[in-house]
Amino acid sequence: MSLQTHYEGLKAIRILIIVFVLTGCFFLLSSCISSATPIPIIEVTPSPTSTQTPTATVEWFPATSTPTTVPTFPVTRTPDYRPNLGAVILEDDFSTPGSWTTGQTSSGNVSLGLNELTIAIAEPKAYDYSVRMDPLLNDFYLELTASPMLCQGEDQYGILIRISSPGDFYRYSLSCDGQVRLDRVVQGAASSPQPWMSTGSIPPGAPITARLGIWARGDEFRFFINDQHQFTVNDPLLVSGNIGVFARSMGETAVTVNFSDLIIRQIEQ
Repeated sequence: MSLQTHYEGLKAIRILIIVFVLTGCFFLLSSCISSATPIPIIEVTPSPTSTQTPTATVEWFPATSTPTTVPTFPVTRTPDYRPNLGAVILEDDFSTPGSWTTGQTSSGNVSLGLNELTIAIAEPKAYDYSVRMDPLLNDFYLELTASPMLCQGEDQYGILIRISSPGDFYRYSLSCDGQVRLDRVVQGAASSPQPWMSTGSIPPGAPITARLGIWARGDEFRFFINDQHQFTVNDPLLVSGNIGVFARSMGETAVTVNFSDLIIRQIEQ
């Protein structure tokens, strides 16, 4: 046998061995695959789509509700209780002797001081007054400051107007317990067109200061304290006269009242 033939035989044997080995491996793998435990199939059930609760929508600029219409009422103007004031007739600082009646009386004295007239009553339950000599007035507006220094309870002070005689005049009275009144004296007989009424325009007692005012035209009279209207009276009996001031003791104690800063104006028609 030649050498070449020998090599060819060995080559064929190698091929056969390789084929045999590959065939054995194939069958071995097949048996392993067929005998292995099968892998279970897991069915994944899709989770239902979750329904989210809708978030409330924030309304950043809510509509403004239409307000209920409130009915409007016409503005009522404050009544002018002192209309048609005209030129100044008189200004009196109580510095001129002889313009007012003064002197010693049985119950006290009436005197001019430093820019004021003082009525001082020492006797219990007594009355004193002073009258200005001029002018004689018909229609006018008057303001005067009254300052009670000693005064209590029902003691009184105030202004006299349209004085035509000692028994004919109107008397605007304030009491020291905080009341006001108007008396009319005709031929010495007194009546009260406006009886006592309480006022909140001044505190009771003394000492205090009150600016008194009187508006008089024809038979109509309007009375004021510290620019506040107190009451209105219509009375036709006394039409003109002088002005004066007074003080009155209603108890057992002394009364002293000072009067100052008088101004009188015309009332234009």
